Amino acid sequence: QVQLVESGGGSVQAGDSLTLSCAASGRPVSSYGMGWFRQAQGKEREFVAAVDFSGTRVGYADPVKGRFTISRNNVKNTLYLQMNSLKPEDTAVYFCAATRISKGSRDPAECGAWGQGEQVAVSA
Repeated sequence: QVQLVESGGGSVQAGDSLTLSCAASGRPVSSYGMGWFRQAQGKEREFVAAVDFSGTRVGYADPVKGRFTISRNNVKNTLYLQMNSLKPEDTAVYFCAATRISKGSRDPAECGAWGQGEQVAVSA
């Protein structure tokens, strides 16, 4: 069973950068697709970014394209999300997720392992 733990969140101002990390344990995730989702207060969880098992293929939600970069290090069993030019609308709890679908998935229902979430707050 895969356990995921996020870190790196915090409170920043608009235009700042943050990097989230997600450490996996329990078993290697090198064959899993992985991704980031977020949930703002009062809203549903939404897709942010996904990466395939190798780190080669990535995908992003339109609101974060050009600002966020997803990457992974399979040796360290760690997933990352570099977030640049942050906006107040990026404020949310960010979740790391893993799926047995090796290419990754934008659908939360297809992700079987989740982290506990990491708060990101962006002020204007």
